Amino acid sequence: MRIYAIGDIHGQLQRLREAHDRIERDGGADAPVIHLGDLIDKGPDSRGVVELLMDGQVQGRKWIVLKGNHDRALPNFLRDPRWIDPRAADQKDWISRDVGAEAALASYGVADAGHRPLDEVHAEAVAAVPPDHARWLLGLPAWYLGSHALFVHAGIRPGIDLRAQAEDDLLWIRKPFHDDRRDHGALVVHGHTPVRRPTHYANRVNIDTGAGDGGPLTAIRLDEGGLWVLDDTGASPLTP
Repeated sequence: MRIYAIGDIHGQLQRLREAHDRIERDGGADAPVIHLGDLIDKGPDSRGVVELLMDGQVQGRKWIVLKGNHDRALPNFLRDPRWIDPRAADQKDWISRDVGAEAALASYGVADAGHRPLDEVHAEAVAAVPPDHARWLLGLPAWYLGSHALFVHAGIRPGIDLRAQAEDDLLWIRKPFHDDRRDHGALVVHGHTPVRRPTHYANRVNIDTGAGDGGPLTAIRLDEGGLWVLDDTGASPLTP
């Protein structure tokens, strides 16, 4: 059975549509697709990305959407504008960290968020962001285990049972996961750390190719024959 995965989207609605089109040409309209999180921030249309994915799920598309570290920021900001992600290197609120919040809020009609009083921006955001968007983002799963691989935004804490993994690690981990060469029991397909091209490391595959910072949005296929990168000309093998 074929299954597909799309890397970090970061508000790039048009690129997401193009990735879905490539998948549909390769696997049909009913192809199962895993979206690896970081749906929002940086790009021009975070709202459009959220609406497209929510609508697709309502329509019965076989779309699984995972939570990225950026995705939990917006609903927590709406609850408390001074919320600080405990795993962020820069211990500041979402807007002050300059990680793309201003672009995300602008897509909801809240302009110039980085240059206005925080409480004023917060009040506008609470009025502008549909509550179902916030609930959906906050309620996204952190991982999905398929027949071919484990899909997760950032990675896993090596040696820890999947059911005991902390969300902070699943959404944020880098070095301890990247440096571990052991077999994790399943191939781990992830994003979170941008690479120039999708890369297969034998025990993990990174498909975050920096769409939020001007790079492409990668879509891959997994099947009994291996892994394949999709582009406008078809599918190319992705090997270690």
